[in-house]
Amino acid sequence: QVQLVESGGGLVQAGGSLRLSCTASGTILIINAMGWYRQAPGKQRELVASITSRGTINAPDSVKGRITISRDNSKNTVNLQMNSLKPEDTAVYYCNADVITTYRSLEVWGQGTLVTVSS
Repeated sequence: QVQLVESGGGLVQAGGSLRLSCTASGTILIINAMGWYRQAPGKQRELVASITSRGTINAPDSVKGRITISRDNSKNTVNLQMNSLKPEDTAVYYCNADVITTYRSLEVWGQGTLVTVSS
C-alpha cells in the first residue's frame, strides 16, 4: 500500500507565499511523476505542476513564474513553493504520484490540503 501525506496548506493574504510538501510512503520501487493538482469549488481538478524523476517539469501558463516545484527522490518528497498568490488560487491542493510497487503500477492521490487566499 502506498500513501501520500501532504502538509503546508492554510490561509494567506493575496501576494503572499505558501510551501506545500508531500511525502510518499509504502512499498515503493520507483516513483515516476509526482505533482500537485488543485480543485476549486464548483470547478474541475486541474494540474498545478508535475515533475518527473529526472526533473522534467510540466506546468500550465497560469502558474508559471509564480510556482517552483522540486523533488527529493531519496526521500520520495515533492514540494511546491507558491508565490504572489491570488484569491483565484484558493482551492484544495492534492498531491499525486505515479508509483511502481513490487506488484503493480498505480496512481496515488493524497487527501488534499486547503489553500485559502484572502483578498
